[in-house]
Order: sequence, then C-alpha cells, then structure tokens
Amino acid sequence: GTGDKMPVRYDLAVGLDKGFKVTKNTPRPKKSRTRGKLYKRTKFCRDLVRDIVGFSPYERRLMELLKISRDKRALKFAKARLGSHIRGKKKREEITSLLQKQRQAQAAKK
Repeated sequence: GTGDKMPVRYDLAVGLDKGFKVTKNTPRPKKSRTRGKLYKRTKFCRDLVRDIVGFSPYERRLMELLKISRDKRALKFAKARLGSHIRGKKKREEITSLLQKQRQAQAAKK
C-alpha cells in the first residue's frame, strides 16, 4: 500500500519537527566533567606519600575504632574531623579496605 514508507520530512515552519534539518553536533565533553577522576600519576604520588609519612593521628584513631568494630562511632568521628558526612563515609571505607589488605597480607605470611 501507500502507507508503508515513513512520511517525507519537510522543512516546515510549524509543528514538532519545524525548522531546517541539520545533523546533530556532538561536542567533546567538558574538562570540568573529569573532576575527581583518579589518574595513574596522582594515585602513584598519593601512595608514595602515604608510604613515607604514614597516617595522621585521627586516622590511627579511626583504625583503632574499626578494629574493635565500632563502625558507627568511627563514622561520627571521621565526620567530625573531616566536616561532612560523605567525606566521613569515604574515609571510613578507605581505612576499612586498608585494614582488610593488612589482614590478608598477614594471612598470606602465615
């Protein structure tokens, strides 16, 4: 029949598809979108600094709290020291994963 094909698109002045038909331009994503992305060099530098200078006193206290499984208290403490809930959660996760790695290393030694 005649209704098989898609209707031809015209450069109409009215309606949903009005105006001159052009190809969509896809710009490259903005530099501001990459904020917070962890690069290899940054990670290397942070790890190096962590190896040399160790942990700050509040981080050591966090570790102690987590060792005796006071997770909520640890979060409250981190939050108080770092100024925001999200930063506190992130720090707690970081220290928790670090402790797990230490445990695994000890288990591997035995």
